[in-house]
Amino acid sequence: MSPTPLPEIPFVADEVTAVRSFLAFYRVTLRRQAEGLTAEQLDRALAPSPMTLGGLLSHLAFVEDYWCSHVLHGAEPAEPWRSLDWAADPDRDWHRAAGQTPEQLLAAHDAAVVAADAAIDRALAVKGLDTLAALERHGSVASLRWILLHLVEEYARHAGHADLIRESIDGTTGL
Repeated sequence: MSPTPLPEIPFVADEVTAVRSFLAFYRVTLRRQAEGLTAEQLDRALAPSPMTLGGLLSHLAFVEDYWCSHVLHGAEPAEPWRSLDWAADPDRDWHRAAGQTPEQLLAAHDAAVVAADAAIDRALAVKGLDTLAALERHGSVASLRWILLHLVEEYARHAGHADLIRESIDGTTGL
C-alpha cells in the first residue's frame, strides 16, 4: 500500500489558501506515519514518553473538534468526546486509542478533519479569518486566523513526535 499523497503547498497564495494548505499537509503527514501499522504498533510508545501514534491520532481528532466546533462555533463536543469522563482522566483523548484498530483510529481522525473543515468553511463565510470564536479560551476570544495557525502548530509539533515513534517501530523514515 502506498502512503496517502501529500497535498501541494502553493508558494504563492492568498492567506486562507496558504494556511489551509499547511494544515492539510500536516494532517496528511501525521496520517502517513500511522498507515500500514497494526493496532499493537499504533499502541507502542517510545520511552520515556507514553505517547503513541494511535494516541496522536486520537488526540488530534479531539483537537480538531474542540477548536473548530466547540470553541469556534460554541457547539457541544462531538462523540466520543462528550461522553468521556475527563475528571477521571484529563488525558482521555490520548488514552482512548488503546485497543482500537488502525481502521477505527484513522476513520475517527478522518471524520474529525471533515467536520472541522466544514466548521472552518462556515466561519470563513461570516467574516473570513477575522471571525471570532463563540467561546473564550484562557480568558480571551480567538480569531479564526489564530485557531488555524494553532492547528498548524499543533500538527507540526506532533508530526515530529510521530516521525520518531514510527522510526522506532519499523525503521521507516521520510514519510
